Amino acid sequence: MSLATDTRMLDALDRTPRHVVLGRVAQVVGLIAESDGPSSRVGDVCMVEANDGRDQVACEVVGFRNERVLLMPLGEMLGVQPGSLVRSTGTCLRVPAGHGLLGRVLDGLGRPIDGKGPLDFTHTVPNIAPPPGPMERKMIDRPFATGVRCIDGMLTMGVGQRVGVFAGSGVGKSTLLGMVARFGRADVNVIALVGERGREVREFIENDLGPDGLARSVVVVATSDEPALVRIKAALTATAIAESFRDEGHDVLLMMDSVTRFAMAQREVGLAVGEPPSTKGYTPSVFALLPRLMERAGCSAKGAMTAVYTVLVDGDDTNEPIADASRAILDGHIVLSRKLTSRGHYPPVDVQQSLSRTMPMVVDGEHVGEANALRELMSAYADVEDLVSVGAYKPGTQPLSDEAIAKMPAINAFLRQDRAERGDFEVTRQQLREIIHAQV
Repeated sequence: MSLATDTRMLDALDRTPRHVVLGRVAQVVGLIAESDGPSSRVGDVCMVEANDGRDQVACEVVGFRNERVLLMPLGEMLGVQPGSLVRSTGTCLRVPAGHGLLGRVLDGLGRPIDGKGPLDFTHTVPNIAPPPGPMERKMIDRPFATGVRCIDGMLTMGVGQRVGVFAGSGVGKSTLLGMVARFGRADVNVIALVGERGREVREFIENDLGPDGLARSVVVVATSDEPALVRIKAALTATAIAESFRDEGHDVLLMMDSVTRFAMAQREVGLAVGEPPSTKGYTPSVFALLPRLMERAGCSAKGAMTAVYTVLVDGDDTNEPIADASRAILDGHIVLSRKLTSRGHYPPVDVQQSLSRTMPMVVDGEHVGEANALRELMSAYADVEDLVSVGAYKPGTQPLSDEAIAKMPAINAFLRQDRAERGDFEVTRQQLREIIHAQV
């Protein structure tokens, strides 16, 4: 047989349609569709025919049971019926990336929902990716200026740090996130709103984030009415987009509101596939997924991703399971106080309950010492606050308390900040120094 004949035969084989193995839906129970085939892996996206083949529903493989494939929809399952054909794409969900995403609002699967037309993206990246290796991570050695005085002065963050904002509902998490997004010194912001009320999304974008903040941000949204898997994907999509900017060498700020609703969505998925509930109803997969999500943030060999995760605590209990697990993973925690909110003290950061583990690595020892001195004054004032309020405190009893009482108006003025006021890092540093060294 000649070489030309061999070439023609190979070309004919290349043009021959491949044999595609399809599966069929066997049953749908609750959030899960079971199908007989096709051959697939956990995490693969499958397309399920609906309405007699006129539509397709994207689903993800979440497990297997008795040789059947367990599928969870990335949308509505309307129109799916027994015998509907299932085709595996052979890959996980991929999301767009590139600078054309700046100023855009996407859904949990990376599709535009802002009415500004198709996305201008250069490439796609997988929704799920491994975190940087521990020996590949650069050291955190630069301060990240948030523009919020109480954070920059008392809880200084580092570029590449991961910090949690712990608070109950209605305390002021979204307002604080908006301030950090507008004032923070990051090249790009990626903001994930997971499980939010539909009403609050536009309020956050227009009131808290504002046009200037949106111009250098990518917002990923999955509201509370979306399927559980889409809410999970919103967090992973935002992280993947932030990783793509980090890999280009940018300093990226990733903000996610909230980790608790992300965990609740994973609990729904876990219970649906038959996982046993453990701590307060959360399944084991929740506590396995949290570090896989949060460890993707931080420094890499190419750039840095600073991350701020909000944690919604039930009944203001900062020791509930998700808050406790998050605190163990993250590099610091900022606790918001309902008591301060009721006093009109904004942002309501409880400095004494908060901590930045990287602060000693990014500021000098003098700054750390002055922040600790201010904490000591606040603690001394808290010890005698009730006596002062009823006029029972006698000046001269405790010198440190006398100093704290005298300086408390200046301390409160320093820690308070209007949502439209930007705090300069060096000015904040000087104000802290003046309060500590002022003579009373």
